[in-house]
Amino acid sequence: MSLKFRLNLLITLLSLAFILVVGTILVNETQTSIRERVEAASRVTVQLLDTVIVSSALNPEYGPTHKVLQSFLQSLGYVRSSHIALYDMRGEVLYESPASTFKSDVYPPVWFAKLVEPKTEIVERKFRYGTLIVSSSAAGSIREAWSGFSQLMWVGLVFFVLLNVMVYALLSHSLRPVNRILASINRMERGDLSTRLPAFKLPEFDRIGHSLNRMAESLAAERQLEENRQLTQLIQSHIEDERRSLARELHDELGQYVTAIKTFAVAIVNKTREKSPDIANNAQTIVSAANQIYDGMHNIVRKLRPGALDNLGLSETLCDAVNYWQNLHPEMKINLSLEGGVDQLGETLNINIYRIVQEAINNALKHAQANTIDIKLTVLSDANKLADASKSKLVTISLTIKDDGVGMDIEAVDQSQHFGLLGMRERVQGFHGSFNLVSEPNLGTALYINIPQAVNT
Repeated sequence: MSLKFRLNLLITLLSLAFILVVGTILVNETQTSIRERVEAASRVTVQLLDTVIVSSALNPEYGPTHKVLQSFLQSLGYVRSSHIALYDMRGEVLYESPASTFKSDVYPPVWFAKLVEPKTEIVERKFRYGTLIVSSSAAGSIREAWSGFSQLMWVGLVFFVLLNVMVYALLSHSLRPVNRILASINRMERGDLSTRLPAFKLPEFDRIGHSLNRMAESLAAERQLEENRQLTQLIQSHIEDERRSLARELHDELGQYVTAIKTFAVAIVNKTREKSPDIANNAQTIVSAANQIYDGMHNIVRKLRPGALDNLGLSETLCDAVNYWQNLHPEMKINLSLEGGVDQLGETLNINIYRIVQEAINNALKHAQANTIDIKLTVLSDANKLADASKSKLVTISLTIKDDGVGMDIEAVDQSQHFGLLGMRERVQGFHGSFNLVSEPNLGTALYINIPQAVNT
């Protein structure tokens, strides 16, 4: 059922209800008016005839009362709203008033007559030689009332039809923008976010049009943002692949060369230690340099791609990284807490969580001047499996990193210019997670990350 039909039906029902109420009021008023009119006419008629009866009794020379009444009634003729009948002492009719001819061409329906007809009142007067019976009659008044009521009914019917036609035409014209709005919504549902609605004359539809236009712009921006996030994830994936390849080549190729140089230098030292001490000292210098190159290479490989991440999983990698940072900064206490299925997240989540922790720790070491850093990683599983992947389940990854350092004023810091924070935020938003940074001067900094994700069981 369309909105136009519903509104038109509502107005039709309201119009009918109004007409019924008005009709009921008119019928009640008509009934009251007819009753009062008939009662007044009956009283006047009875009083007039009582006067004639009394006058005839007081003046016997006028003749018998029934004769006097018969003569008077014959000269009186029709009396409105009253039916008069005169009987002699044997019950034979001496006189009966004629029927009303007022609006005799009007024939009110039976239902109307029953609604407005008052109760019939009968007055009987007995006297010598006869009986007078006066009964109320509302036939003329009913015909008169129906004449006016029927005219009002026809006027109401014409008004009702015209009102419905005008309302239908007005609704058809006013609701015409609805089709354009629905068509635009359908195009948006099919993915066409370039559609826009024009300005409408009605302010309500105009506001709806502006709202839909703004929604389309927001959806287009969100789609562009999602495409950018997917591109960022792809770039990060390629970067990680290049880092892994570079780390492997450094470890395999450069490591072999450094090991070979160290082996040759050690051999030279062993052969020349007694005969040529100078050569042995130079060779020992080469061994020391090779050891430094080897350690530096391992540090670079660790930064490029932690080998434990591919072999031992995320939990061991984080523990190893924390131990490494702790050894480099013994004056600082680094606490690590792991809960849930940390090693079941998959390679993509593993490397991104590791990079986030790595970047957060580096920022704290460089800028926070903290004494303690607390890292807590929790993986909470949902018992309900996903409908589109029966072998997957939904988990919530919660990562919290806090320090007790100098902190910073968040409102005064342009986070878009801090590429470490921007990179962490982009990684989290790439998984449709939430990234919250809380910090105040001299109260430390806290990083809260939540990522809902589906993982294979």
